[in-house]
Amino acid sequence: MAEEAENQDAGGGAQSSKSAQKPTLFIILAIVNMVVVLGVGAMLYLGKQKEAKEPGIEDVIKGEKEAQEAEEKNEDFIGKLIPLETFLVNLSGSRGRKLAKVNMELEVSNDDVQIEIDKLKPKIRDIIIIILSSKTYAQVSSKEGKDSLRDEIRDQVNLFLTKGQIKRVYFTEFIYN
Repeated sequence: MAEEAENQDAGGGAQSSKSAQKPTLFIILAIVNMVVVLGVGAMLYLGKQKEAKEPGIEDVIKGEKEAQEAEEKNEDFIGKLIPLETFLVNLSGSRGRKLAKVNMELEVSNDDVQIEIDKLKPKIRDIIIIILSSKTYAQVSSKEGKDSLRDEIRDQVNLFLTKGQIKRVYFTEFIYN
């Protein structure tokens, strides 16, 4: 019996060392697991902070909308107006039977552009005559046609201006027969 008791004590000792290893291993795995979870959490948190600093598509859209609203408010202000001489041109496709007489003024934002336009008046008149004579009666007789003509004249003249831009073109007289 004494031998059996010793075997049980030796077996119990072996079991106690195995049971001592299990809690130690469990504690180590729990700590490693917690470190990994904290690391993933920190990475997610830092990633969210980085995304918050970078502008998203919503921020870009909001900024663009604000810029358009500010521009619309500024459009109410009429800048300096530069009158041009009268244009008398044959309309395209009319074989000389349809004439257009047009007076217009160009709206600019500063005096430098006015000086530049005064220097380039022959070139500006040439471009406007070419544009007007390329239009047919049907193109210039409607409101949409006149709006399109305004935009085209503004865009073409702005191509070679260097000190500023023409903001708008105003027709002060538009007669065609």
